[in-house]
Amino acid sequence: MSFSTDVKDELYTRFNKARHCRVAELAAIISFGCDIKRDGDKIVLMPVTGGERLRKKYFSLISKTTDIRGKEIIEGDDALKVLRVVKLYDETLEDETDYIDGLILQQPCCKRAYIRGAFLASGTISDPNKSYHFEITAKTKRQAVELQEALEFFEIKAGVVSRKKHFAVYLKDSSKIVDILNIMEAHKSLMNLENVRIVKEVRGQINRKVNCETANIKRTINACVKQIEDIKFIRDNIGLSELPETLEEMAIVRLEHPDTSLQELGTFLKEPIGKSGVNHRLRRISKIADELREQEG
Repeated sequence: MSFSTDVKDELYTRFNKARHCRVAELAAIISFGCDIKRDGDKIVLMPVTGGERLRKKYFSLISKTTDIRGKEIIEGDDALKVLRVVKLYDETLEDETDYIDGLILQQPCCKRAYIRGAFLASGTISDPNKSYHFEITAKTKRQAVELQEALEFFEIKAGVVSRKKHFAVYLKDSSKIVDILNIMEAHKSLMNLENVRIVKEVRGQINRKVNCETANIKRTINACVKQIEDIKFIRDNIGLSELPETLEEMAIVRLEHPDTSLQELGTFLKEPIGKSGVNHRLRRISKIADELREQEG
């Protein structure tokens, strides 16, 4: 199963005790996941997204918030009753609406339930082993903005992008996706995501350290090769004996120990010196070699 499926499976079993929260979640499921159709004067609620588990939660929430039981299709007076309960019916216009009434989302717990319902109806979340992407599809821009504002209440700034026939409210920041899992109360999935984040972070740190060490080794090898080339150039053109005594000794020691570090190289001199002293002498030798090359050029 996908990570998105795992998250939803956890949330399908989550029911708030308070009726007002159940109403908020049902409102989101209907708003984001149902088609509200008219058959003449009769209203029909048609669930169009999700599988059997979403349908089960949808009917469970209806039975927990109304007196409607055991119906396979919610239509007519029953549909009107449900829409009035979730405030998706405008009594003044005698028509259904495409946005959630603010009264339903007054309390933080109701906002949590609303976000959970919207995700169950039309949300997806990518496998965190591959990428970080959380998205809920909205039917209209107003619906998308309403969801965006609910997320902002929890200090989560989501993006909204227009697609062909709908709008997508999305997150790409892993820490924000962790936050939204917590808001929806998908605690098991949250821990699974955190475990993946930790492994990826440790792996990234190791890779950065290995890359850094590899780069340092490469620079050291390149510097050593250049030093030996410079010394051999001086030897073949004017002879090492033409160098000052300290530089001649340094050049000979470097040729004798081509793979030795600068720190250790200094211990082979008659009068041992530290790494900085060795580096200074080798730089002087390289400068002399470069000057000789210029003269030849």
